[in-house]
Amino acid sequence: MSNDQPPPPPGQPPEDDPFRKRPPEPGGPPPSGGPPPGGPASQGPYGSPYDNNMPPPPPPYGGYGGGYGGADPLAGMPPLAESGRRIVARIIDWLIIAIPLAIIGIPFKVYERAGDDNDFGDTVNSLNGGGQLIFQLITIVAYVAYDTVMTAKNGQTLGKKLMKLRVAMLNDGSTPSMNASLIRAIVLWLPALICCACLWPLLLLILILVDKPYKQGLHDKAAKTVVVSVPQ
Repeated sequence: MSNDQPPPPPGQPPEDDPFRKRPPEPGGPPPSGGPPPGGPASQGPYGSPYDNNMPPPPPPYGGYGGGYGGADPLAGMPPLAESGRRIVARIIDWLIIAIPLAIIGIPFKVYERAGDDNDFGDTVNSLNGGGQLIFQLITIVAYVAYDTVMTAKNGQTLGKKLMKLRVAMLNDGSTPSMNASLIRAIVLWLPALICCACLWPLLLLILILVDKPYKQGLHDKAAKTVVVSVPQ
């Protein structure tokens, strides 16, 4: 006989994603009416999604695998990340890439024509031998690749890991796929690196602060993701 385990039924989350929400067991006992003794009141009657002893949360959209939007896609997920911690995590990620790039840029002579009013378009128009253009392309690839790979790996860049945050798919809480992570990274970084170095980050921040109920920036909306807190 083969020892291979049968594949999970259709719609069942894979077992290798510990953060993904699980659908309730058919015919299981109804959840208790209040939070577990000693547990945080903010977790609601279902407690933490990481506590295997608690009843699972109700499935969003009337069942797992539903579309974007619904009654409460965040049911059973950790609380949404605080905006201040998201800002600190983003600054950390920016520095992680910017410091090595600042060193790499020296042989490309990117500082010879750099000024307070220069943006990507000004740099392209004032190229001397193409060195600055090459450096700008390296910069775009570095930021987009960093965010894409780290997010697709486990939902955490280094900044988010230090600040106890993670990116999750809104519909089921799973780690974003490579495609979703790439879309998120492009919308997050590309406009800022090409033309709107100050305006674009400010716009994203304002949207995160005012968006209800999921605190999504345009990059989150494009990828259908949210940023949540990781239990301490």
